[in-house]
Amino acid sequence: MEAKTVKSRSYRDLDVWKLSIGLVKEIYQITNGFPASENFGLTHQIRKAAVSIPANIAEGQGRNSSKEFRQFLAISLGSVAELETHLIIAKEIDYLTSEGLNPLLNLLDRIRKMLKSLSGRIQ
Repeated sequence: MEAKTVKSRSYRDLDVWKLSIGLVKEIYQITNGFPASENFGLTHQIRKAAVSIPANIAEGQGRNSSKEFRQFLAISLGSVAELETHLIIAKEIDYLTSEGLNPLLNLLDRIRKMLKSLSGRIQ
């Protein structure tokens, strides 16, 4: 796909945005099971990082320049790393099992690769 085509499409057409929205839904379901005492702690941080991924994709695509789009994709990549860290912490303090964590890490890795690929196609 040409970079010009990427820019002219809606963010809602981007597979990485769709996948990120699915991730947010999963994160909300999973964190519903966290202790209530974490509502303003780890639960909030995890949800905020997850929501930031598709939100920054959308905001960047809505900007008027390829440079800004790439910058917002970089912010999304940072949110992927932040979310990954929060989820590892949740596993370490027994809020998540390895069986719950591993599919999320695989999904985050897939999103990371898609963000990097998309960024590389934007000129």
